[in-house]
Amino acid sequence: MKAVILAGGKGTRLKPYTTVIPKPLVPVGERAIIDILITRLVTCGVDEVYICLNHFAEIIMAYLGDGTKFGIKINYSLEEEPLGTVAPIGLIQGLPENFLVMNGDLLTDLDFKELFSVHIARNALLTVSTYHRTTKIDFGVLEMDPANNKVTGFREKPEYSFNVSMGVYAMNRKVLDYVPRNKFFGFDNLMLGLLEKKIPVNVFPYSGYWLDIGRPDDYEKANDDLVKLSSIL
Repeated sequence: MKAVILAGGKGTRLKPYTTVIPKPLVPVGERAIIDILITRLVTCGVDEVYICLNHFAEIIMAYLGDGTKFGIKINYSLEEEPLGTVAPIGLIQGLPENFLVMNGDLLTDLDFKELFSVHIARNALLTVSTYHRTTKIDFGVLEMDPANNKVTGFREKPEYSFNVSMGVYAMNRKVLDYVPRNKFFGFDNLMLGLLEKKIPVNVFPYSGYWLDIGRPDDYEKANDDLVKLSSIL
């Protein structure tokens, strides 16, 4: 298995931690986020990684090196300007027919080998790992009739459930046919484009541990969850 790690973002939501340190190198416990992620990939059978970089690229490359210390081959793909969460993949030369893609700021004990196997078995163009998440609204929510400005319903601090993308995908190389070259293009653009063209997108539901470290609260939770993270640390 080959994997692409998207690590070119500035991590603005995670400030002040990312003011001088690139987000993938922010430590959880005593190890960098991307260190933990690569180790997990190796455990699941990935033997080569392509890392897409832009912001603080030199620091990340100096830290990870050629992958020898992880027992894996690491290649780098540099963006001259930010290209979003999908377009950078199009810059990579030599990708196999099917490969994994993931954000470089997440922690999970997902079995990447199982995801990849299911993707292959389904002969899928794109398989999206999904997570069922519940969000609590800390306010009283009003339902209103805008025609007469009257309240029609009320819910005190309701909870809403969603199936969200984990930022982990299995892709067939043909999906890049739907991605413009050298133009900012994100996962949202890809999904909307495929849906508009009625091209099937598969999902891989997961209920284990997953955390997207995008905000200071998420980062604090990751450090609080160190016991739960023992399986991937």
